[in-house]
Amino acid sequence: MSAHGDVDLGHTLAGWTGTALAALGAAVAGAGMCLDRTWALWLGAALVVLAAATTWTLHLTGWGKPSGPRPADQWDWRVRDTGARNGHPDCLGCRLAGRRLTATARTRPHPEPSPIRP
Repeated sequence: MSAHGDVDLGHTLAGWTGTALAALGAAVAGAGMCLDRTWALWLGAALVVLAAATTWTLHLTGWGKPSGPRPADQWDWRVRDTGARNGHPDCLGCRLAGRRLTATARTRPHPEPSPIRP
């Protein structure tokens, strides 16, 4: 059991890579502001855009995670999501890529509406 308890924190290769690139981009842009270097600001912004594109690409190739909890055997960040080809339910990235849910893709249950009290 980890220090965070028995939960899935969503650590994935896509998440770690995107976070590292975005942090590097923010650091470069911040240094550019402090040093008054316009080129460094643009380089930092480009790294942040690269982080978003890289994370999305890795998510679509199966190195991300779908919304919601995963089974315990898939909690490790090195585990590839085999259902990524079908698209994830309620995933903006999958919808932007044109992936539609197929019959084999799992769906998330919708909560029951709360009863109306007079």
